[in-house]
Amino acid sequence: METAKPQRGLYVGVFGLMLGMFLAMLDGLIVGTALPTIVGELGGLDQLAWVVTAYMIAAAVTTPLWGKLGDLVGRKATYMSSIVLFLLGSAFSGMAADMGQLIAFRAVQGLGAGGLMVGAMSIIGVLLPPRESGKAQSMIGVMMPVAFIGGPLLGGFLTDQLDWRWTFYVNIPVGAVALALVAWKIRLRSERIRARVDVLGAVTLTVAILAVTLVATWGGSVYAWVSWQIAGLALVAVAALVWFVRAERRAAEPIIPPRLFADRNFTVAQVLSFLGGAVMMSLSGYLPQYMQFVKGASSTASGLLLLPLLFGMLVAQLGSGRLIARNGRYRIYPILGGALMTGGSLTLLMLDAGTPTWLASGLSVFAGAGIGFAMQATMIVTMNSAAPRDMGAASGTVTLMRTVGGSLGISALGAMFAAELTSGELTPAQVAALPEAARDAFRDGVVSGLHWVVLGATVLAALAFVAAWRVREVPLRGSEPDPAAAAGNKELATAA
Repeated sequence: METAKPQRGLYVGVFGLMLGMFLAMLDGLIVGTALPTIVGELGGLDQLAWVVTAYMIAAAVTTPLWGKLGDLVGRKATYMSSIVLFLLGSAFSGMAADMGQLIAFRAVQGLGAGGLMVGAMSIIGVLLPPRESGKAQSMIGVMMPVAFIGGPLLGGFLTDQLDWRWTFYVNIPVGAVALALVAWKIRLRSERIRARVDVLGAVTLTVAILAVTLVATWGGSVYAWVSWQIAGLALVAVAALVWFVRAERRAAEPIIPPRLFADRNFTVAQVLSFLGGAVMMSLSGYLPQYMQFVKGASSTASGLLLLPLLFGMLVAQLGSGRLIARNGRYRIYPILGGALMTGGSLTLLMLDAGTPTWLASGLSVFAGAGIGFAMQATMIVTMNSAAPRDMGAASGTVTLMRTVGGSLGISALGAMFAAELTSGELTPAQVAALPEAARDAFRDGVVSGLHWVVLGATVLAALAFVAAWRVREVPLRGSEPDPAAAAGNKELATAA
């Protein structure tokens, strides 16, 4: 177990932790606006989803492992190791010569990314009680606007003015600063727990996630839903999941302790994280395709046009975080989030080739706000439901569910998106140069594909709204002052 050791400048170290989280946020937002150009240069629209999916699968399967390793051998060391691996993957992704290499290096990047969010959140979970973590959102607020607003802009600018490869290289200086601050200012007393790593659990979880993702990606596109290939993958997924549950019940230190799910709030929070992640990744992944191919926006402009979606997420997350810190009440926020996600996704069905660009951009703010409300409350509920010794496993699980949800969402809905297009070997500039009839046909295909994505997101959001009503208002730890904790956290609370 680890406990925080009070020291001067703790908030500087927490800022370093936030930078690690910033890397994870920045990567998806920067790369999203570059994807049309990447596909046009390297080819392979049918592999477009795998540029995102390979990253997300690797992050998903390693997230609980990073969290559990932090619990067992030390959170600081494992967190810093994940940053190093992420930066190596970023460097190699920038050097990719074809789509196959890019997908492989994105997987390496994802292996490190699995530890970024979970590592930061587990350390913060030790440094701060759940109620105080709402105040930490003020520190996240220093960089979230940079990631949410600057990310798409920076991605578009780098793609237009330099090269899409710089959307990966830009991670390196940010990661170097994060490493330096965490090494310099974060001090944790560590007691290593001697236990065997849950290898069987890790292997079966990996197989299950990969098989489910392949079913979602290939079903109805590469293979028919009733084909033996899809049926075989589905059986593999079910068998691996059953074996995983059995392994976790028997392991001395399971990567996802079954005892966590004895708490109803924890279980509901994981469902919300899964569904919210699917909605978030689906909308943020395919709206730029519409903006660039249908509305004729550049990579930079498509980043600007995503600002309402991202701004809605930002305001909802920061606002709910501050309110939860003030009064300790949180149940209303996942319910509100589910309602806004559902209604906001439905409004996006209005988009077509003739929709004014300003309206197409502005409509996304409602779904963004819903995602923000749901995600903020989900993380706080998860951390409040776990004992301190399971903080890494808990934060790993909620991140895993969000990542798997995002991976499946973008894979399954992405397959329907790609099925509507007649040709995918085109950049936005090449589409603009097509004869009018061919250009209009391609744009109609993009609109039709986006509608399938939005319909799927609406169904997922509605399920989240229903699940959110199962959250119970349980008092947050830290609602009553703890003299010992207050002494260690005084400086951070004041700074936040």
